[in-house]
Amino acid sequence: MVVRLCIALALVALLASSTGAQEKPKFYFGSSSKTLGYGPLWAAAKRGFLEQQGLDGQLVLLRGTPMNVQALAAGSLHVGSGGAEAFYEATERGLDMAMIGGTINGLTHDIVANKRYKTIEDLRGAVFGSSSLTSGTVTALKQALKLKGLEYPRDYKILVIAGGSSANLAALQSGQIAATTVAIPLNYAAEEAGFNVVGRLIDAIPEYELGTLAVKRSWAEKNRSLVVRFMRALALTHRWIYENQEAAVDFLAREMQLKPSHARRGWEYYTRHQIWHPDADLSVKGTEYAIRTYMDQAGAKGTLTSVAKYIDQSYLSEALKDLPKR
Repeated sequence: MVVRLCIALALVALLASSTGAQEKPKFYFGSSSKTLGYGPLWAAAKRGFLEQQGLDGQLVLLRGTPMNVQALAAGSLHVGSGGAEAFYEATERGLDMAMIGGTINGLTHDIVANKRYKTIEDLRGAVFGSSSLTSGTVTALKQALKLKGLEYPRDYKILVIAGGSSANLAALQSGQIAATTVAIPLNYAAEEAGFNVVGRLIDAIPEYELGTLAVKRSWAEKNRSLVVRFMRALALTHRWIYENQEAAVDFLAREMQLKPSHARRGWEYYTRHQIWHPDADLSVKGTEYAIRTYMDQAGAKGTLTSVAKYIDQSYLSEALKDLPKR
């Protein structure tokens, strides 16, 4: 009787162990905003790509890059997202970050102005709206305006408005500001409302890493297989978006609560300019430009000789080995 009981208990223990082994590890990753640009992260979580790689993906909306940096440093996120310059700065402060992939590989904002303004030059002396004074978008805006002869703060002012493109568009509609940057596809709504698009940031700065994926390097090195599986899921997500236009547009319209026509035009822009990299990679040149621009704007000391210190593409390279080449 005792022997049978021991065998029964052993079987129960074995089954419990087997069940535990089959459980997918939870993998927490952050999105800096719920906008079209970060759509692939939501698709990865909700279309089963992470599950296919044996991960229980937990997508957390942490608005803004600083919150993603803090969560990574605290160990409550495994992968964060946001502007390259913030992860560069975090590394310089000793937080041991590494950028491992790309989310938004290019500038996606139009400069939208009140109906009385027709060109960027007309905006001399005007008040612009921005979500911060140091974000990647505002540093790119300053550079785009500088190319047209407008220097900050000599020739215009910036009013900080929390809430991203939608909040800035509302401030423009109320007359609180004269111009702002509005991300695709909200720019289409701005045009429909009668505002003037006086410039496009990508025309002034063709290569700019607006959004990257980053890890805490020490954690990622200890959990390499998990990070590789995550990057494989992201690469598959990006490929699905490129290869399945109708399904992707439908998902993005529903998930991001966009007009279908705006989602379609946004998909066309992002894929045509490869704002979403087909394999979820980052742009080394765009990352370098973003960091250099930030250093200039922040008055940082020293020079940037290489971005190799701040990026690690080995996780994605390993992930792509098991996938057919595009």
